[in-house]
Amino acid sequence: MPNVIGPIVRLQIQCAPLKVGEKPNRRYVPDPVAVVEAVLLTRLGITARVDGHETFDVHHGAHPSKKNEDGMNGISLGFTSHYREMQQRFGPHIQPGCAAENILIESTRRFGLDHLAGGLVLLDASGREKGRLTRLAVATPCRPFAGFAHRYETVDAAVLKESLQFLDGGTRGFYCSLASGSGPVTLKCGDLVGTA
Repeated sequence: MPNVIGPIVRLQIQCAPLKVGEKPNRRYVPDPVAVVEAVLLTRLGITARVDGHETFDVHHGAHPSKKNEDGMNGISLGFTSHYREMQQRFGPHIQPGCAAENILIESTRRFGLDHLAGGLVLLDASGREKGRLTRLAVATPCRPFAGFAHRYETVDAAVLKESLQFLDGGTRGFYCSLASGSGPVTLKCGDLVGTA
């Protein structure tokens, strides 16, 4: 029996890239994130209905953006406990979901990759298994997201480095894939996630 972490409290997809502008002045803008009622997880990534249309997340293997050519980051997830840590450090503008993870899980503790290395089990609200997530990897934070965390204000290089280190290790979230043998899985808020 999996050890349940908590329920899914938010589902969303990225309809377009979130980093805008030219280097080195790129900015992170979470506006293209669409909150949805349900998502369909496949081995290629995530789709969802947005404004009545079936829509690929930008990290879906079939999306023309080519943001997931190696197939390693088709699905992303985060934890409400991590958002509370980010809000304490950066402020209330770090709203749950602004890091653009597809699946946001209610939790009361911090999770590192070592806690999730065995994979995750997706359950319906009654505890029946729907599928599994595997190949978890840290979603390494980028400078544009750190700039967003600092409200786009210019900060000292040492402060930026500390912020990137704080956001690393899974604070900003994790990438994963649908496990081999798990068919397409429809997730909705209220479904549960547990460690394998």
